[in-house]
Amino acid sequence: MDVKECGYSLANLLPFKDSKDLTKCFLLQVANILLHYIKKTFDVKTKILDFHHPHQLLEGLDGFNLELSDHPESLEQLLVDCTDTLKYGVKTGHPRFFNQLSSGLDVVGLAGEWLTATANTNMFTYEIAPVFTVMETILLKKMYEIIGWGETEADGIFAPGGSISNLYGILVARYKQYPEIKRQGMTVLPCIVLFVSEQGHYSVKKAAAILGIGTDNVIEVKCDERGRMIPAELEKNILEAKRKGQTPFCVVATAGSTVFGAFDPLHAIADICETHRLWMHVDAAWGGGLLLSRNYSSKLNGIERANSVTWNPHKLMGVPLQCSAILIREKGLLEACNQMRAGYLFQPDKLYNVDFDTGDKTIQCGRHVDVFKLWLMWKAKGTCGFEAQIDRYMELAKYFYKVLKKKDNFKLVFDAEPEFTNVCFWYFPPRLKHIPKGCERDQELQKIAPKIKAQMIEEGTAMISYQPCGDKVNFFRMVFSNPATRRADVDYLIDEIERLGKDL
Repeated sequence: MDVKECGYSLANLLPFKDSKDLTKCFLLQVANILLHYIKKTFDVKTKILDFHHPHQLLEGLDGFNLELSDHPESLEQLLVDCTDTLKYGVKTGHPRFFNQLSSGLDVVGLAGEWLTATANTNMFTYEIAPVFTVMETILLKKMYEIIGWGETEADGIFAPGGSISNLYGILVARYKQYPEIKRQGMTVLPCIVLFVSEQGHYSVKKAAAILGIGTDNVIEVKCDERGRMIPAELEKNILEAKRKGQTPFCVVATAGSTVFGAFDPLHAIADICETHRLWMHVDAAWGGGLLLSRNYSSKLNGIERANSVTWNPHKLMGVPLQCSAILIREKGLLEACNQMRAGYLFQPDKLYNVDFDTGDKTIQCGRHVDVFKLWLMWKAKGTCGFEAQIDRYMELAKYFYKVLKKKDNFKLVFDAEPEFTNVCFWYFPPRLKHIPKGCERDQELQKIAPKIKAQMIEEGTAMISYQPCGDKVNFFRMVFSNPATRRADVDYLIDEIERLGKDL
């Protein structure tokens, strides 16, 4: 049987018709499309993307029309649409995709995502997700242990991304200090403020805006030359806020900053939080995976003293998007903060242990199953497999740093060895090397990274991020979190930047 015959449509598939053979045929053809794409993803000779501008996609490309019809289309057309959707997207698992902190394509994780979609259930109760809710408990317990907390004292939940996990951390911090907020709202609170490093993630300010705290009440703490929060500056900012009549309640420390890969000094920050009785949240969305490495876990020393931690397995651990956890050291707080006791979901007299009905801990009702792919990958790799993968990323970063250091036309943002897998650098075309350091050179240098990246995207050869930061004009940020990347791909990237940039 072939779906291309007889104009078959959705109406011919299960459950609308008892057509097991046609359903199997359709799904096998979808699987073949996916397998072909996976094979191309790992082939360095293929392009990372076939770039088109938004207006081109909106207008339609070679039979690929994104507009929605009032009438059903054939299964044959749906297969074409599946192929084209992948054709015009970005191969984030390509060995030369370095653009985001989350990259790569783990085949076991992918299998986990397929199974999750097939099960199509919701994480709010054990009743409808018995296996997945127990898996979540086991994974959270493992993560508490790795941080250094006891399983009986800690709590947590998987959330839709690090920004939401950070929001949970700040939400629970405020509730712990002011439980009356839940009923009476912000009007009963003093002017509360929180602190984050100037290199902290923008989601902290976003959380403050959402929670009614206000972005003006997020105090950014100065960092040292490597992007780490300066504890003395934090202490100074806390005392200054108190003098102004503001009420500090929370400090957000960063373990692996987005741009520089910096780790705030967690023990020193914890000491200050204890002195001033402040909640300490650690945003380890990016750096949390280092806890799995015996060689590098010391970079997060002090994380065990945090009150809450954000950790994204979809970043350094390579779990397919999305997979993020918010971990709270004090059991019961998440539920007390968020519980609404919806009688149609969370009946106390069910036939099983209702402690596994986790839905009242969350700000969502519907919650996607993000745990199975992580659980399956952990079974496949073991903790030591994750450790080996992460250690290899760190070695690649050191290799890249050493190669750049020897090249005249590249300049590192930091001369010292990278703290993490982030390596930040500028490329200087030959004509800029003769312009003295200063405003004129910076104005020209600012244009170089965007131009090189634009050409890379148009040719589909590689993808790497760039940004300005503080007084530093646009520079490239290389990150290693892609298991397909090898030294040859690193060498290729350097050659590609030189090829595209030498005449700029």
